[in-house]
Amino acid sequence: MIQFRRLDHILLSIPEGETATARTFYTNVMGLTEIPGNHPGGAIWFAIANIQLHLREEGGEQPYSKRHPAFEVSQLELAKKALEQHAIPIEYSSEIDGRQRFFIRDPFGNRIEFLEFLP
Repeated sequence: MIQFRRLDHILLSIPEGETATARTFYTNVMGLTEIPGNHPGGAIWFAIANIQLHLREEGGEQPYSKRHPAFEVSQLELAKKALEQHAIPIEYSSEIDGRQRFFIRDPFGNRIEFLEFLP
């Protein structure tokens, strides 16, 4: 039996030539801290609480997929307002008991979920 401990990182694909745009979005809009280094495949890495987000350029069409990372946040409504200040469209999906959530898309079509567990 595999005993998972935690999520370590998520890798999202970005179009070729868009690393600078990704760096700006994830630093300035999302407020993440970049992890410096010469990462495999020219990836850029960001810290999110105790996990990492890795972004790497890949050629070809980017599918408009529902695949996504989900990030638990405190004060979901404040996170939503912060994103709206950057004119980021907020998307909603089916309701799940015990949590509130919404989704955004980064500049490359990657879907990102923000959620907060209800007391």
